[in-house]
Amino acid sequence: MSASGFAPHQIRAIAEAIAREISAQSSPPPAGGSPAARPGPGGVALGGGAFATVDEAVGAARQAFFQFGGIGLEHRKRIIANLRAVLSAEADSLAREAWQETGLGRYQDKVHKNRLVIDKTPGPEELVPRAISGDRGLALIEPAPFGVIGAITPTTNPTSTIICNGIGMLSAGNTVAFNVHPRAKRVSVRTVQLMNQAIVAAGGPPNTVTCVAEPTIESAQALMTHRLVRLVVVTGGPGVVGEAMRSGKRAICGGPGNPPAVVDESADLDEAGRLIVEGHSFDNNIICVDEKEVIAVDRITDDLKAAMRRHGAYELPASELSRLEAVIFAKNAGPRGHAKVNRDLVGQNASVILDKLGIHVGPEVRAVLVEVPNDHPLIWTEQMMPVLPITRARNVDEAIDLAVAAEGGNFHTATMHSHDLPSLSKMARLSNCSIFVKNGTGVGGLGHHGEGYTSFTIASPTGEGLTTPLSFSRWRRCTVTDHFRIT
Repeated sequence: MSASGFAPHQIRAIAEAIAREISAQSSPPPAGGSPAARPGPGGVALGGGAFATVDEAVGAARQAFFQFGGIGLEHRKRIIANLRAVLSAEADSLAREAWQETGLGRYQDKVHKNRLVIDKTPGPEELVPRAISGDRGLALIEPAPFGVIGAITPTTNPTSTIICNGIGMLSAGNTVAFNVHPRAKRVSVRTVQLMNQAIVAAGGPPNTVTCVAEPTIESAQALMTHRLVRLVVVTGGPGVVGEAMRSGKRAICGGPGNPPAVVDESADLDEAGRLIVEGHSFDNNIICVDEKEVIAVDRITDDLKAAMRRHGAYELPASELSRLEAVIFAKNAGPRGHAKVNRDLVGQNASVILDKLGIHVGPEVRAVLVEVPNDHPLIWTEQMMPVLPITRARNVDEAIDLAVAAEGGNFHTATMHSHDLPSLSKMARLSNCSIFVKNGTGVGGLGHHGEGYTSFTIASPTGEGLTTPLSFSRWRRCTVTDHFRIT
């Protein structure tokens, strides 16, 4: 069952009719509908929520906010259900366009990401008020919208972040203006336009979701400091997170991670090997929750590596390590240092990286496995490519300590494969991450082949963790004195 209350197959079943209705609209909609798209200065179509300037995008979202506020909660639920249905019909095409435009990751994994956020992002059902009654009356505490949210999205997860943020923010009653990543602007603008079409088709106002058609660093800064923006939500690296925190506004920031995977003697090694390769290579490691390094207890490391090789990893000989470093690092680093990665190889298939070394493999190889010392930069650097370092620890306590250090205080994601409950509990406590997965994949912590809701803004720097509509709400209280207590 999805977060909307509809099963995924039900969403897809009603999607076709809605999508046909929208795509058949060849003439401009009537007054009050989404404006017809027109060419923008950079070739990206304006209209349908896409604007030439930050002022226009925020102004339109502000006007839509007042209109959206006049819509009842039940109508809002129908709008969100419509949004899920229309986007579900386009999940595959948006994934392909994102893959083609950015050149990052794997098309099929992007389909999984889109369907994950469409089906499992929480909706208006999260908005549960609280009532307190006593001798002196009744207090009602309700989640309320902020207004216009300014949101920054990454190139790694462009469509899935926009969809996830959009569903959550609109469910809370807000409207949102996006500054999308310039290298994913075309598919991001199309996602925004599809969302507007779906919202208007369900009786909502136009421009509840807007964006800047030609995003830049300057437009991102202008959005974060715009006088009409009440809340800033950023999903990206440390640079943009820092800018958001300096914006002078409340900020919700999803920052970087360097998720470790710890494996001890009690683990099912074949299953651990399979899951680590699967999780690490998901969308070629560009998701911040994907496993970035493996720390294994020494006595089981060889068996674990054998399992990983059986499940799609190609182990690079130690003699090739220096050549690998020259290929994947633009600038190397010393012990426990953070290297600068070769951006041209971020999100590329393992076969592409191995080709650079003169090693030719088939599509069944999903990851490059390489054993390194504890202090090697690969352990300490968020590479965002399917190169998986593995290192040894003398015992599980040493493995946990090294994993916590390598995670780097991002408090983002960590995984552990073990059947020893005290060790699992110790790792969970000491890592102190927003997401901790026991005997599963990092992306399982987002609900992919796992339980729970999803979010593609994991706000560890600002403490919200996996965001929901309540993250984008402010609490308001209404009090009645001396009446309305009925007992």
